[in-house]
Amino acid sequence: MGLEGLLEKHHRTIVNKWFDSVVRTYPADTARFLKKQKDPFANPVGRTTFNGVEGMYDQLRGEMDDEAIVSFLDPIIRIRAVQGFTPSKAAGFVFSLKSIIRETIGGQLREKEDLEGLMALEARIDRLGLLAVDIFMGCREKIYQLKANEIRNRVFSAFHRAGLVADTPEDGPETNKTIE
Repeated sequence: MGLEGLLEKHHRTIVNKWFDSVVRTYPADTARFLKKQKDPFANPVGRTTFNGVEGMYDQLRGEMDDEAIVSFLDPIIRIRAVQGFTPSKAAGFVFSLKSIIRETIGGQLREKEDLEGLMALEARIDRLGLLAVDIFMGCREKIYQLKANEIRNRVFSAFHRAGLVADTPEDGPETNKTIE
């Protein structure tokens, strides 16, 4: 059986191990909850993460449509950006897929073409990891921008209430709206 056949045969095992590797990046209590709670309304982070991991795995095995990949990766990374993960912790789960695949099917690869295919798959995983870092940094920039705008608006309001600034069209609160 070739690489594609092995990836398909072990689909569920690989996806479940990859999901587990993401869950292990959380504190123990949170990890238990994310794994055990199957109700998508009670556990939206777990459901989003599992769906994203499964969708990315399917995309990695195919042509890897960047739009589709981002649609699966973006929600996971957004959650992790808001939760205060470092960039390496937020995106690191992507790279764990390489070792999961090697552990699961590596010993069954015999043909040179399969090994070359595995190297190409790992290169796509690396590309996915870089996309994750880009998404993470964009989310963090947005968070910092929102925080800076909120502080600026608070200071403006405090100065305005204290009578230290005049309310004119060019420097009124409506010009201090957050950028979308």
